Amino acid sequence: MATPARPAGVRPETTLAVRRGACRWLRQAGQSVLLEVPLPDGRRADILAVGRGGEIAIVEVKSSIEDFRVDTKWPDYLDWCDQLFFAVPVDFPQALIEGPVGLIVADAYGAERLREAPRRALAAARRKSLLVDCARLASERLARLDDPDFADFA
Repeated sequence: MATPARPAGVRPETTLAVRRGACRWLRQAGQSVLLEVPLPDGRRADILAVGRGGEIAIVEVKSSIEDFRVDTKWPDYLDWCDQLFFAVPVDFPQALIEGPVGLIVADAYGAERLREAPRRALAAARRKSLLVDCARLASERLARLDDPDFADFA
């Protein structure tokens, strides 16, 4: 069976390293993270971080210039978070990241925030809905670790 084609410029090993470092940085900052979180509009957040006060940040991970340039959907994430960041590898040309977003540079061992993301207040009803969805997703993922043979009979 043929392996599915990978989008141009995507470097899985770099993506994993950047994601890991960004998650470490977020956890050190007191945030809880979930990976690959489906959003109500059909998009999927690479990293969704929840702070102690319920604030929500989305981190979009980019492994290369090509990966960044083909992504035209990132502005849609602004509707689903208080802050939006890009996390990129150390060798990424940082001047490419413009707009109302923060910038994190990361490797497999950690990260550094180079630019703070502007804060926008997420609507209370949307925040509650997202937090409930995140809690259910995290709970389901933990339950499947304990019982991977469970079949959903809904």
